[in-house]
Amino acid sequence: MPKKEQRRLRIGVLGAGQIAQAAHFESCTKAANADLFAICDVADDLRERMAVTHGAAKTFADYDAMLADTDVEAVIIATADAFHVPASIRALEAGKHVLCEKPVGLTVKEAFDLARAVEASGRVFQVGHMKRYDAGLQAAKAFIDTEMGELVALKAWYCDSTHRYPMTDAVQPLIVTSANARKPSANPKADLRRYYMLAHGCHLIDTVRYFAGDIVSVEARLSERAGIWCWFVDVEFANGTLGHLDLTVAVRMDWHEGFQIYGQNGSILGKTFNPWYYKSSEVDIFREADGATHRVLGADGHFYRRQVEGFARTVLDGAPMTGADVHDGTASVRAMVAIARSVDEGRRVTLAEVTGGV
Repeated sequence: MPKKEQRRLRIGVLGAGQIAQAAHFESCTKAANADLFAICDVADDLRERMAVTHGAAKTFADYDAMLADTDVEAVIIATADAFHVPASIRALEAGKHVLCEKPVGLTVKEAFDLARAVEASGRVFQVGHMKRYDAGLQAAKAFIDTEMGELVALKAWYCDSTHRYPMTDAVQPLIVTSANARKPSANPKADLRRYYMLAHGCHLIDTVRYFAGDIVSVEARLSERAGIWCWFVDVEFANGTLGHLDLTVAVRMDWHEGFQIYGQNGSILGKTFNPWYYKSSEVDIFREADGATHRVLGADGHFYRRQVEGFARTVLDGAPMTGADVHDGTASVRAMVAIARSVDEGRRVTLAEVTGGV
């Protein structure tokens, strides 16, 4: 891991559940320019065990108490989705910088409210779309921006697997639970169509926006058969690129995620792995000029740690944000709502129709 720098961002993590244990605690302890300074969770047993395991300097049972601590400079929101927006707004109002897990909100109105709070705060706000820190995806993005010329078409797929839990259980740390953990008032998995889109669709949407920019409209179909939810989505991008998205939960095969991109001066073919393997995507970049294909190794595949370091560079050094900002997060929510509306109404839906009142 990179050697710790002298000046490091002091981060407090809200929530000590699965995503914090699997990703954020370790990322803060391994980051060169950040520290896991505090952990906040209402479950005393879980909070104190995590503090001992990961060496947090302070613990808090009360979120407002952590926000009042002047030594805490930034907060990672690692809670259930329903708490993302209210917890983020409270942190911003307390003067903290925020890295919030995806999705940024459950509704477009929530996302719009958060965007206004970010603008008023003057603080750094980043959404936890950690795939933007995959070296393979970054290489593809660099080629698109500097060499590809006109981007013509993009196909991308994100297909969860029926075998993902045995695979992730083998590589993740043992997740510790507590009967005292705070849960949302409604079960997020009660509506699986909505849950799968929020959990997985937001990754797919952010990835294609990272490559091709703003989405103008979508036309979607959904098949629910044999215990499989499959969305096929035709996408129109603002720059004229045509796109096709495949979101399927869950395929009867290995994790299946990737993309194909066709452009004026070359093409890109990418294969992305289950994120808990911490393996950079295999991305083959073909240059028409020399008729050769190039692939970046991306030996450092710890996307979550690299995300924390990028966030910290923006806060500490004023570096340009390399992750997803609140507007990216809002655009993702709007696209998900547009896809749902397109499925329900059987027509193409523009994102301009999806306003803050939804």
